[in-house]
Amino acid sequence: MPKNQSNYKQLFSHNLRRLRESKNISQENLANLAGLHRTYVSSVERGERNISIDSMEKLANALNVDIRELLDPKLLKE
Repeated sequence: MPKNQSNYKQLFSHNLRRLRESKNISQENLANLAGLHRTYVSSVERGERNISIDSMEKLANALNVDIRELLDPKLLKE
């Protein structure tokens, strides 16, 4: 499990991309569903952004997953 903030950021970005791709949703479509800009979603997936809890919730809702899934270290191994 990540021990610092940057590891959690990488975990979130990895899980976001994995879940988005597993649902066959483009970054642009995910951004539209979440009410965010596509370039923002792209930079979150690359781990370049410090994302707010509000934006995390928007993305989780757009993917129709519990926000905890986006921080689940088990998804790294799948």
